[in-house]
Amino acid sequence: MNRTVIPYSNAPTARLSPSVMEKLTILTDAAKYDVACTSSGIDRRGDGTGIGNASACGICHSFSADGRCVSLLKILLTNECIFNCSYCQNNCNSDVPRATFTPEEICTLTIEFYRRNYIEGLFLSSGIIVSPNYTMDLIYQVLFRLRTVYRFQGYIHVKAIPGADPLLIEKAGFLADRMSVNLELPTSDALRKLAPCKSRNTILKPMRQIQNNIIQNKNELALFQNSPRFVPAGQSTQMIIGATPESDFQIISVAESLYQKFDLKRVFYSAFVNVSHNSNLPALSEGPPLLREHRLYQADWLLRYYHFSADELLSEARPNFNIYLDPKCDWALRHLEYFPVEINAADYKTLLRVPGIGAKSAKRIVKARQGSRLDFSDLKKIGVVLKRALYFITCSGHMMYPVKIDEDYICRNLLSDKTQIPRELKNENYRQISLFDDISYGGFEHVRISM
Repeated sequence: MNRTVIPYSNAPTARLSPSVMEKLTILTDAAKYDVACTSSGIDRRGDGTGIGNASACGICHSFSADGRCVSLLKILLTNECIFNCSYCQNNCNSDVPRATFTPEEICTLTIEFYRRNYIEGLFLSSGIIVSPNYTMDLIYQVLFRLRTVYRFQGYIHVKAIPGADPLLIEKAGFLADRMSVNLELPTSDALRKLAPCKSRNTILKPMRQIQNNIIQNKNELALFQNSPRFVPAGQSTQMIIGATPESDFQIISVAESLYQKFDLKRVFYSAFVNVSHNSNLPALSEGPPLLREHRLYQADWLLRYYHFSADELLSEARPNFNIYLDPKCDWALRHLEYFPVEINAADYKTLLRVPGIGAKSAKRIVKARQGSRLDFSDLKKIGVVLKRALYFITCSGHMMYPVKIDEDYICRNLLSDKTQIPRELKNENYRQISLFDDISYGGFEHVRISM
């Protein structure tokens, strides 16, 4: 998801020294494996005293709530690191080109790119240089200069560094729109094996602090509307998928727990890429597990917006997702006792469980049937994907076509729908999922999709 900066006459290269351009090349490339760069939920507009605003921003190389394509300058402060995480290309033993920006250089880059309409905000992560405190202080200096010296009022997402002084994290949180702390790996055992310098407690501590500060800040804003806002877009995290042997059930159970305990906005899943070729890591001869990443994003969407729980989707006895069917269709086929659903009588939560009916379509159905009974032509106008839904619904007691409520029969027909089988299986050509892909619900913010 990294965008290459191509110099030309009116690009920032006109004002940047070669050394800064070299740093930019190294540190944008080093940031490409960090996918947790969301922005959403922000309605803060510029007040006229500075430049930029954070109203209705979206995620890096994706779409905002109002349909705009937006982008963030996605870079690392440094790819120097004192840690030796086996899965990371920037670990202290890796033989890669190293670079470190100064806070002023990042500010200059952000402003120059913004003025040329290349970006609408900044996503800033970092390796750990010298110590967690030293690194977090440099990140804070970037934010402080952008907000106070340059009067930048656009969107900023930064990483909170585990192990840093809570005061530094708090100060940065009052200047950022979103913060994230990467969980890195799904389990404590995996973390001990591949990242012995890190611990689950060290990672969860700043998560808890950010959550508590957000709650406290909301209470203060209720009393004093002019109080500064703390991380108004919430926090997110990222898990690397495929570096360790956890099942899909374990992974989505961890995600569900994070949503419930830390009120996260997003959990991101990053297909493992063996960039360090460490002997502790799987070889992955078939490439990164991108299809698995895709299914996890679909399941994550079901957890957050469709009222499913992890143990409904998978179990210890059935720990991994079906690669040929999306998680919602797979669940429906295993629970045919709940179907068919009568469109003119089912409640909202029941409608959400029907393949081919998304959250927006379900709301439209509930509203439209208040005035008249709906038929299949009405559902098509509403946005229901009938080629999936027709096996699971009735309108006024009738199905769209005579069909058998039989798992094998429905499964064969669903698989005949080419959109049901991901591109990775059809072409046998694995590649990173792009937010511009015309795919069935990839599980990203602000992409409204039918399930």
